[in-house]
Amino acid sequence: MQRIVVLNPKGGSGKTTIAINLASYYAQRGERPAIMDYDPQASAARWVRKRQASQAPIYLINAFEKDNRVTRAYQLRVPDGTRRIIIDTPAAVEATEMPELVANADKILVPVLPSDIDIHACARCITSLLLVAKVKRAENRLAIIANRVRRNTRMYQSLTRFLGTLDIPIVATLRDSQNFVRAAELGLGLHEMKHYQVSEDLQCWASLLAWLDEPSGRAAVAAAAGNAGTTGNAPAVAGPLLFA
Repeated sequence: MQRIVVLNPKGGSGKTTIAINLASYYAQRGERPAIMDYDPQASAARWVRKRQASQAPIYLINAFEKDNRVTRAYQLRVPDGTRRIIIDTPAAVEATEMPELVANADKILVPVLPSDIDIHACARCITSLLLVAKVKRAENRLAIIANRVRRNTRMYQSLTRFLGTLDIPIVATLRDSQNFVRAAELGLGLHEMKHYQVSEDLQCWASLLAWLDEPSGRAAVAAAAGNAGTTGNAPAVAGPLLFA
C-alpha cells in the first residue's frame, strides 16, 4: 500500500484539491484508494460524501475527529485491499509535527502558489522536512507541485526561479483552472469529467502520476547507488537549505 502525504503548513495552497483528484484517479483505476482527512475544515470529507453510489468507491477516514471510545489505531485503520492512501494534512502544521506525519510516507507532495507569501512558506516547509523530519533527497520521496499557475506572469517567473534553487523535483505545474472548482462541487475528480472539457488540465497531471509510480525510500537509494556505480560518478546532493 502506498501512502501519499500532501503537506504545506500554509493554508490555501491547494492540498485538498490535489488529494481528492489523486483519489479520484486511483478510484477510476480500481485501486480502492482511501483519503485520510486530518484537516478540521473537513473539505476532503465533504467531497467524498458528495459522491454517488454509482461512482468508483473512495474510503474516508476522518482523522481530524477524536473518538475516546476506540483506540487511535482503530480509528485510523485502513480497509483490506486498499492500494493507495492519500493523506490531506491541515494548515498550520508545526515543524515538530512533521516527523510523525511523514514517517511512513512513500511520497510527500508540497504544493506552492505563485506569491511571495507562499514562496516563503514553502521554503520553511521544505527546510523543516529536510532538517526536522529528516527526509532525504536521495530517497525520491519529496516533490513540489507548482499550483494555480498563470504562465507569462511576473510571479510565475519568480516562483520558477525559487523552485530551481531547491534541488527538489517539481513534478507538476497545474494551471489556474475553474475545472478543479466545478469537479469538487460535483464530488468528481478531473479524471471523471468529460475529457474534452479537461484535456489541458489532465496533461499537467501526467508527470505527477508518473513520479508517484517511481520507487522511493531504500529502493530509490539503491537504484541511485547502482546508477552511480555504472557511470563511475557519485550523485550530486546539495546541502540542506536554510532560510530565514
